[in-house]
Amino acid sequence: MSVRRSGLSLAAVLAATTLGGSAMASTINQNTSWTINRSASQTYRVVAYGDSIFAGYNGGISAVARRGAPVVEGEYAAKKWGTNVEVIRRTKSGAKADDIYNNKIVNERSYMQSANTRVVMFEMCGNDYLQARSAFSDQTGTCNYSGLQSALAACTTYMERSMQTINQYATSAKVKVIANIYYPGFDADNVLTACTDSVTKQKVNKQTYFLPLLARSNWRACNLASRYGFKCADSFAEMMAADYDRNGDGQVDSAAIAYIPGESEDAYVQRISVTLRSTLRDANLHLANASTSYDYIQSDNTHPTYSGPTIGVNIFSGSGSGSAAPTYTDAQIVNGKNPIWNQFGHERMGWSISTFDPATP
Repeated sequence: MSVRRSGLSLAAVLAATTLGGSAMASTINQNTSWTINRSASQTYRVVAYGDSIFAGYNGGISAVARRGAPVVEGEYAAKKWGTNVEVIRRTKSGAKADDIYNNKIVNERSYMQSANTRVVMFEMCGNDYLQARSAFSDQTGTCNYSGLQSALAACTTYMERSMQTINQYATSAKVKVIANIYYPGFDADNVLTACTDSVTKQKVNKQTYFLPLLARSNWRACNLASRYGFKCADSFAEMMAADYDRNGDGQVDSAAIAYIPGESEDAYVQRISVTLRSTLRDANLHLANASTSYDYIQSDNTHPTYSGPTIGVNIFSGSGSGSAAPTYTDAQIVNGKNPIWNQFGHERMGWSISTFDPATP
C-alpha cells in the first residue's frame, strides 16, 4: 500500500483553505459517486456531506482520494450487509459550515431522500476554524478573539441545523453520523502570537488558546448528536492520541480522550486541554504502539492521508464516479477491521464511522 501525502498545487491553493498565511475563501465542489460492487442483487446508499475532508482532497482539483472516509465506511457496510453499496459524496472543499448546510445538506437533500439510503454522515466547521485561526495569527497589537469565538458560534448553529434537516429528509436512513474535528497543525501552533493579550499584556500561545476552543466544538458536536439521534464519530480521539497507554494511567490514550456521554462541556474541556493534554500528539506521528507510528496528515498539514488510487473529477462540473470490487476481501476484514485500518487518516476515520453500521440494511 502506498501512502498519499500530496502537497498543495497552485490549483489547490486557489480551491481550498490552507494553513499558511492568510486563509483563502475560495471553494470548489468535489462531488463523487463510487459503488462498491460485490455482484449482489441489492444496492444500498451511503451519503456524505461535508468539506474537503469527506471529499478526499489530495492537493488538486482534478482528482480526489477514492478511499476517503465515506468510501472506507461504505466498504465495511457492504461486507457486513453482503450487498453493493453506493457511496455518494456531496462535498465542497474550502466551504464553511453555513455553506455546507445551505448548499449541500439543504439544496442537495435529494441524495439522502433516496429510498435505498441507509447511512447519512456529515462533517463541517474545519474551514471556519482554519480561516479564523489564520486571521488571528496575522494580528499585531492587541489580540482580538472575536473571530475565533464567532467561528465556534457559527459551527454550533449549523451543526444543529444540519441534524434537524437530515432528520427531516433522510427518512430511510438507519444510522446518521456526525464526525467531529481533529486538530491539524497541533505542533505548528505551539508558538506565540504577534499580538498581545489585553489583560496579561503577554503574547499568546496559539495551541493553548485554540485547543479549548476546539474541545468545546467537539463536545457540542457529540452532545448535539445525542440530542438528535445521531452517532458521533470522535475523529479527535481517534487521531490525536496514541493507541496504547503512554502515561501509565491504566487507559489507552486515544480511549482516554474520547467523548463521554453525560459529561459536562466544561469537564470535557478540562480533561482534554489540561488533565490529559500531555497525552495529545500531532497526527503526523500517530503512535500505534511504542515503536510504530503512522502519518495521518498529508504534507499540507491539514488533510488526512489515504491509501490507493483516486477518482477523477471533472474540473468544470466538479463531479466524478466509478465502481469496483471491494479493495479488501471478506477474509481480510477481521473483527471489523481491514489490514490498514489504523495506518492512514482516512482509514481510521472511515473505520470509526463504520462501527455504527447496523447489522442488516
